[in-house]
Amino acid sequence: MSRLRAFIFLPVFCGAIVAQAQDQDTIPADTVRKTVVYLERADVQSFNRNINDQRQVLNGNVVFRHDSSYMYCDSAYFYENDVSLEAFGLVRLEQGDTLFVYGDYLFYDGNIELAKMRHNVRMVNIQQDSSVVTLYTDSLDYNRQTDIGYYFEGGRIIDAENELVSVYGQYSPGTKIAVFNDSVRLTNPNFTLYSDTLNYSTETKVATILGPSVIESDSGVIHTSRGWYNTQDNTSLLLDRSEVVSGNKLLVGDSLVYDRGAGIGRAFGNMSIVDTVQKTILTGNIGYYEENTEYAFATDSACAVEYSQGDSLFLHADTLELITVDSTSRFMRAFMGVRFYRTDIQGVCDSMRFSTKDSVLYMYGNPVLWNEEQQLFGDTIIIYMSDSAVDYVHVPTSAFIVQMIDTGYYNQLGGNDLKAYFNGKKIERIEIDGNAESIFYPLEQDSTMIGLNYTQSSYMSILMKDNKIEKMKIWPNPTGKMIPIPDLTPEVKTLKKFAWYEALRPTDRYDIFRSTKESPPASSASHNPEDPLSN
Repeated sequence: MSRLRAFIFLPVFCGAIVAQAQDQDTIPADTVRKTVVYLERADVQSFNRNINDQRQVLNGNVVFRHDSSYMYCDSAYFYENDVSLEAFGLVRLEQGDTLFVYGDYLFYDGNIELAKMRHNVRMVNIQQDSSVVTLYTDSLDYNRQTDIGYYFEGGRIIDAENELVSVYGQYSPGTKIAVFNDSVRLTNPNFTLYSDTLNYSTETKVATILGPSVIESDSGVIHTSRGWYNTQDNTSLLLDRSEVVSGNKLLVGDSLVYDRGAGIGRAFGNMSIVDTVQKTILTGNIGYYEENTEYAFATDSACAVEYSQGDSLFLHADTLELITVDSTSRFMRAFMGVRFYRTDIQGVCDSMRFSTKDSVLYMYGNPVLWNEEQQLFGDTIIIYMSDSAVDYVHVPTSAFIVQMIDTGYYNQLGGNDLKAYFNGKKIERIEIDGNAESIFYPLEQDSTMIGLNYTQSSYMSILMKDNKIEKMKIWPNPTGKMIPIPDLTPEVKTLKKFAWYEALRPTDRYDIFRSTKESPPASSASHNPEDPLSN
């Protein structure tokens, strides 16, 4: 009989049990709890003092309420004094008409408003646009005070655009912000993002990248460690030396603005665009690249390295462009303040073009070209290359070539049209067509100058050996004179167009960035008919 007295069985009839919801006006002020969990209903309520005199056992259609949240389950343990409960079987927590959490087991602490849902957990959040965000995990803690649910043994969040998985994650239904850590993967129909740390807005569909990340798609790969990616319109801002790999192109910069949908990348700060097939590198502080046309440009301390010819060409200008013609060829354009360096040739000009299809380099606007001891200039200079070496240089108008023999003494050749043919890295033969004019200083065996030899004719051909004139042919009807060294005056020592611009000459790959005040002679030609790209 005593055993029966210890066990109280209370069948529930006609709806909810509300004994816990006493009128607070009848309770002394010092005993009023700050928070109360109400038992709204249950089919059966019981407790056993011998087992636990604080635990109520509830079965059948159990409903609890705490503030505006409702908790439903098949059965439960209710610890009224501790303001807590355990719920079992088809557990559901509802908060308003936008948040629903499902699971097999729930422990709820009303003092700190913490719900711990376990096994087959699903959190469903209905957003303002009626779209649904669902979180799946096996263990979820939901803090009603901070409005944050977090998992720590693996989980995934799915919305209309993306699926995100990670070892640790949290989601706030109020702010619509999810936080992911450890082995993060965002899967989109168009790409997959792998990360160490990632924030994601289920409202804007923007992923904020906070750790080392890789974004893979059919169009290429992105490597970054900080920035954001809009998964709806495929635009992004990538920081901290991020890089975009698209086919054989690599775009790198301190910061990148990348539109994957349009295939356009903009780079800022110490940027580079690398073409591994065409063997070209563009660098600068501002860069631009189009994936569809494979067009690229660089400006602000811009530099290009063209290494397809074996002997690399280092080029600096205010603005540089790379334009792809087809799968095997493209051309480079440089504008304003062009300076370039190769071990065999160096040059300066206002603008330049280089075509990989025929390996021809065009120099426009006050061009000056150096080869060892030779200096060439004219209205336009065209450099033809073959098998990585210079084949010949063509100066089609106002051509002039200078070689310094000694301080104040220069060999000089001028004419309408000049071609200088190379053997290896040196000029071997020079041919002048039209109004050929020359000054050179014959040398004794001991390299002593004999005098000044001046010639004038229509055509001239010169053979060079070791940067010295070995043989000269002048025709037809040449005229000339020899002036002894003692009889030379400053007026006769130079031809009319003579100029010496050694101070402008780039001395190495780094010297291309040097600014010089001296300018080459003004050009009278702005277009060369031999260049099909100059129109």
